[in-house]
Amino acid sequence: MQINNLEKFKSTIASGKTAIGAVVTLTDLAVSECAGDCGLDFIWIDAEHGPLTLDAIKGHVTACRGTGCAPFVRVCDNDPGILKPVLDLAPAGVIIPMVNSAEQAEAAVAACRYPPRGIRGCGVRRANRYGADDLFEYLKISDSEPLVIVQIEHVDAVRNLDAILKVPGLDCICIGPCDLSGSMGILCQTEDAELNQVIDEICRKTKAAGKMLGTASGPLARWQERGIDWIAMGSDWGFMAQGFRQMLKERDGK
Repeated sequence: MQINNLEKFKSTIASGKTAIGAVVTLTDLAVSECAGDCGLDFIWIDAEHGPLTLDAIKGHVTACRGTGCAPFVRVCDNDPGILKPVLDLAPAGVIIPMVNSAEQAEAAVAACRYPPRGIRGCGVRRANRYGADDLFEYLKISDSEPLVIVQIEHVDAVRNLDAILKVPGLDCICIGPCDLSGSMGILCQTEDAELNQVIDEICRKTKAAGKMLGTASGPLARWQERGIDWIAMGSDWGFMAQGFRQMLKERDGK
């Protein structure tokens, strides 16, 4: 849909570029508007760890409309009741955390698609521009939008990855290095050799399965070597704090 810039996001990846984005946790929609106007390919609206209400999520999604930036929303749980109102905001993609089995991936896809393919409740509003677009044309589009993105961030998910990748309708795998490391007993030790071997395996299998691959981590060059399609390079608060600290270093001559 043009209102969520998904076509532009996909075309960036199809051109061979890595789509670059940022995690949004602050409530002010100016954050997302600024990200879009600066040229970011997407934002990751974080409703799992950020203190964002549904109304705040709506503001961020809407703020992207006049830019070229695609709004993704990470929900807090793989629950149809949580996903349903987010889907009705017409984001470009939904990111679903802690998907550890094929059955959980199937449930995520079903929650994001209307019958007969899935179980999504039908209450169309923004997605067909409040009735300006034909409902049945929108329903055709909704069979492939938004992107269904599941997070692989636990050793159980790694063990079940082959089966997860075979789930019909699953669009993208998003690797969560920190929680994955925690499930391995090495929380946030992101340079650990074993962890990186596991991440390399996830990337190889995902690309071989023809699925899109994303993350919110760094460094960029390492992920590009792994074939990453999109990456959130930091967060709103992180970039702000970085700017503040840099100003103080310049003042103090450090």
